[in-house]
Amino acid sequence: MTNGFALQSGDDGVIPTASFAALLGQHQLAPTWEIPPGSIEAPEATTILAIRWTDGVVMAGDRRATAGNFIAHRRVKKVYPADDRSAVAISGTAGMAEELTKLFQTELEHYEKIEDTRLSLDGKANFLARLVRGNLPLAFQGLIVVPLFCGYDEQEGVGKLYSFDVVGGRYDEQDYATTGSGGSEARAFLKSAWRDGLDESEAVRVAVEALVAASEEDSATGGPDPKRGIYPNVVTVTADGYREIPDDEIAPVAVDVMEGRP
Repeated sequence: MTNGFALQSGDDGVIPTASFAALLGQHQLAPTWEIPPGSIEAPEATTILAIRWTDGVVMAGDRRATAGNFIAHRRVKKVYPADDRSAVAISGTAGMAEELTKLFQTELEHYEKIEDTRLSLDGKANFLARLVRGNLPLAFQGLIVVPLFCGYDEQEGVGKLYSFDVVGGRYDEQDYATTGSGGSEARAFLKSAWRDGLDESEAVRVAVEALVAASEEDSATGGPDPKRGIYPNVVTVTADGYREIPDDEIAPVAVDVMEGRP
């Protein structure tokens, strides 16, 4: 085993590996980034969060991306499936975060094909930490990527949350996790609003409330916009798998939350 991925001997002298990135490296096909001198003002995804509930996890993100003081995009998707039992949410430099997510998805699919088994949830979190750590040279230039990860642990029968720092540190979260520019405000709200035993509808509402609370204090976090039909990106992960909640289910929750704010 190397870094959690098995190596097997091949007939052509090349050692196939269950890591897709390592396989690219063996064939000198690994992607590289060359950053020109000077500053780059790339769009940044902002606030994301995850909440544990009775049967799994809810993960959500606002839809705004900013570039300096400007709103760069209003409909950015920030929560993605990692595989059919886990999800990843992105904050930081949007383009870099999306590419990291695609690589993570490919790694998990490649591992399952090579090993004929799914990587454990803990193993997935560890590998995502390695990808974040691999972005460290670019982070020093301001192109920071900090994700959240969640999934359903089939062995333990529970939903789990993981947060990360910019150098690839991985942290197991118990009940909820937030990050991004409005993460502190969202966490402050969740500290009082989250409780053990939430059902799905309650957890979804708390997630939307936390994003709305963050948007009221953080200009980079976009609140729901019924006029434009813009609502938070919300998914659930349970024993039944990954499910993205459609806007027509989120809209009445978001409107009700906004009307109930003081």
